Amino acid sequence: MGGSVDKSGQAVNLRPKITLCADDYGLAPGVSAAIRHLIVLGRLQATGCMTGSPYWPEAAAALKPLDGMAEIGLHITLTDQTPLGAMPDLAAGGTLPGLGTLLKRALTGRLDADEIAAEIDRQLDAFETAFGRPPDFLDGHHHVHQLPIVGDAVIKAWQRRLAGRAWIRSCVEPSLSIMARRISPLRALVISHLGQSFRRRLDQAGIRHNCSFRGVYDFSGKIAFDQLFRRFTSNPGPDCLMMVHPGMVDDALRAADSLTDQRAVEYRFLASDQCVLDLAERGIALTRLFA
Repeated sequence: MGGSVDKSGQAVNLRPKITLCADDYGLAPGVSAAIRHLIVLGRLQATGCMTGSPYWPEAAAALKPLDGMAEIGLHITLTDQTPLGAMPDLAAGGTLPGLGTLLKRALTGRLDADEIAAEIDRQLDAFETAFGRPPDFLDGHHHVHQLPIVGDAVIKAWQRRLAGRAWIRSCVEPSLSIMARRISPLRALVISHLGQSFRRRLDQAGIRHNCSFRGVYDFSGKIAFDQLFRRFTSNPGPDCLMMVHPGMVDDALRAADSLTDQRAVEYRFLASDQCVLDLAERGIALTRLFA
């Protein structure tokens, strides 16, 4: 007589899945504390670290006990902050430019490739020095990792230092999906379009990446975040990644970044029972990207 088959594990595996990745770990103590709390709660499966921040060494030490609970990556930073080394071309005054300036220079070929590569190496070195191992993935603050010239440097850094051990974020999503979601469609379309060539480069180089990218919105708070979250997490396909920006607001954050209060809004929702119940109601599981 044949034994029965336990299908409970199969049912779990068939559930739609999504990975939540928090950007900007290390930017400020309140951001880092919020992200660590959400990792402990199981609400985050990845976080990208800003290793150029003066708060990074202390934040790295606090994150180490949680290693293994989420994937820990490098959030390559080439805008607004202070570089780890001299960048006379891009940061002549000691501060990296805003996204608009970097974007124009990248699209017109006016970036020093060697200077960019050297700063990426310094940020990788800072990650490994403080965290004790290489990052699980690479992505970019303001999605700069996919821009021309910068993207070449990112892929070369991966090939030299992380081949076979790390994935890279792709910011590409089908245009129809973006339009159907009706959340900051122009912004999302531009980011996705800028990532098309980079995505092809990743595929050509055999680098693992997410297949779908979500989480782009204007941070205005005009639409309640619980509603945004529901739309962003609906019908996730294979290897689907959503970026989030949770944090607790402190003086360090106000001094370092213009995105403040909406971080607290995201943090409160992600830490809430409502978040768990919303996902459970729709049968969506939170999992690592390449678990």
